[in-house]
Amino acid sequence: MGEQRRTFSAEDKVRILREHLVEKVPVSQLCDKHGLNPNVLYRWQKEFFEHGAVAFERQDNSRARKFEAKIAALEAKLAHKDEVIAEIMESHVQLKKSLGEL
Repeated sequence: MGEQRRTFSAEDKVRILREHLVEKVPVSQLCDKHGLNPNVLYRWQKEFFEHGAVAFERQDNSRARKFEAKIAALEAKLAHKDEVIAEIMESHVQLKKSLGEL
């Protein structure tokens, strides 16, 4: 059959792109060295620049996760309070019934 596809980790892709972009290694040399098709390298480069902003959003994401956790905790606390109020109202209604007020 055909050759099995090689997979590169995200770190490998960045390292290879760094060789080209920072160290100015020619695409042809990189492709020969790593056994890549130049189209693959250019696709990685395109994806890298399209999604590069994600690298700088880490702090924002951690802040958002922190707020989401706080919201979840407050919602759980509110649900618990609703349960307690329901129990109190139920016992109040039972008491009124036993006193004949309802």
